[in-house]
Amino acid sequence: MAEGDRLIGVDALTRVVADILAAYAMPADDARFCAECLIEADLRGVSSHGIARLPTYARRLREGVLNPAPRLAVTERMPVAAHVDGDNGIGYVVGRRAMDLAIEKAQMFGVGLAAASRSNHYGMSSLYVHRALQAGLASFVFTNAAPTMPVWGGRDPVLGTNPLAMGAPGPTPFVLDMATSVAAKGKVRRALARGETIPEGWALDGEGRPTTDPAEALKGVVLPMAGPKGSGIAVMIDVFAGVMSGAAFGDLVVNQNDDFTRGQDVGHFFMAMRPDLFVARDAYDARAGQYRDRIKGGRKAAGFEEILLPGEPESRRAERCRREGLPLSANEIASIEAEAGKAGVAGIG
Repeated sequence: MAEGDRLIGVDALTRVVADILAAYAMPADDARFCAECLIEADLRGVSSHGIARLPTYARRLREGVLNPAPRLAVTERMPVAAHVDGDNGIGYVVGRRAMDLAIEKAQMFGVGLAAASRSNHYGMSSLYVHRALQAGLASFVFTNAAPTMPVWGGRDPVLGTNPLAMGAPGPTPFVLDMATSVAAKGKVRRALARGETIPEGWALDGEGRPTTDPAEALKGVVLPMAGPKGSGIAVMIDVFAGVMSGAAFGDLVVNQNDDFTRGQDVGHFFMAMRPDLFVARDAYDARAGQYRDRIKGGRKAAGFEEILLPGEPESRRAERCRREGLPLSANEIASIEAEAGKAGVAGIG
């Protein structure tokens, strides 16, 4: 824990964040769900998608550009697929409905697909993967995002960091959640808020020059991971989440941090599937355990004490923080208290 950090209990923090959101006419159940999602990201160490996002959400609710109580409209053109019109609601509520539809269809037909349009930022993508895992299902989750990244060979921000997440059941669940940029834009904002520099290779400034200054990076673009490979994956995610869903795509997606006049029209794509479509479930479970053991039982490279599966470090951190409390900096606590004051609700204390 860094100097000046304070451990905050998860229950107390959830109450405060939920109360803030509910103060802006968000239904209590939705407000609590959104609070749990934000805090889950912090618990897992994905702080770029945690309570650091609260001031932006609260401002968008205050200014009427985010619908606190959307009427989600579901359309089903095929038995295995559903579309959700998010009615400009917060992405967590829209994403939950869409993933639950994909889960229901996968349980019935083996595979379930859902897409959503007229949504907004939906937080950490693995939230929805874990929802499928709780139902014993594998899943793929894609979302587009506001343009902050150039296509390979370009200089202008025409792509979002367009994250992808996927997961499959196992004795230790397999979970991957990653942006298609070298680093999520939220990590740049967090570095700025904490007065830190960013590593070389993360971003270009507004003139297209490499920078380690997060303020300059926010005027420019973040870079795709692995060059043309990351750029290509981001494009294809936008095809599924944006083009196919009927949502905005590319540089048409609204930036929630800069434009407080309209909704983002973010698009999401969800696929859930039973892991026993090709082999019996007991065979799958046995093979998943064998695969885990073979990966973790391999020879370790110099400097490594243990081989970890994707998602394993985050799960361990979350378990520890649930027991001990979530470490928050003085600035983070001050931000929450400020939002509580604006909303007229009790703070952390």
